[in-house]
Amino acid sequence: MSLTYSSMLDLGAKIPHFELKNVLDGNMYASLTLSNGKPSLIMIICNHCPYVIHYHEEIDRMNNDFGDAIDFVAISSNDIKNYPQDGPKQMKALFFKLGLSFPYLFDENQEIAKVLKAECTPEFYLYDNNDMLVYRGRMDNSSPGNDIEVSGNDLRNACSKLLKGSPISSKQHPSMGCNIKWK
Repeated sequence: MSLTYSSMLDLGAKIPHFELKNVLDGNMYASLTLSNGKPSLIMIICNHCPYVIHYHEEIDRMNNDFGDAIDFVAISSNDIKNYPQDGPKQMKALFFKLGLSFPYLFDENQEIAKVLKAECTPEFYLYDNNDMLVYRGRMDNSSPGNDIEVSGNDLRNACSKLLKGSPISSKQHPSMGCNIKWK
């Protein structure tokens, strides 16, 4: 594990086009599904990263709080040859164990991680109703071992402001976590 910070994709970027397998049902999931007039939250995560595991409960709470108004999508882009615990079967088992039902997509070719300029897990990308990036970075300032309680404040505030039509500050903090396991 190597501590890595996100590179902060430019605000205003459009949701990238993708078609990836949803490991929960085996069907292909296209980014066009997100062009439905609702905001979207794309998360780059994986199964084994302690920084992602640190946020499992908060991801569930946020989905419960915002899931009706915002489309949630998780994507794992890690190399499963060297990190088999991040493979599709394990991804599906983890989401069922956590009780999460939003799409969990496998980016086998790592193309979407590259387009999003993802560097670590987790990274969060919030898009408005017009599919434009309005927030990217961390969930909050907690991390495993720093004794700060998980609140999700940074991402929660961005979601709340977006839904209220209030401006979201461009002063945003990078996420930090395990580096993407590139092939």
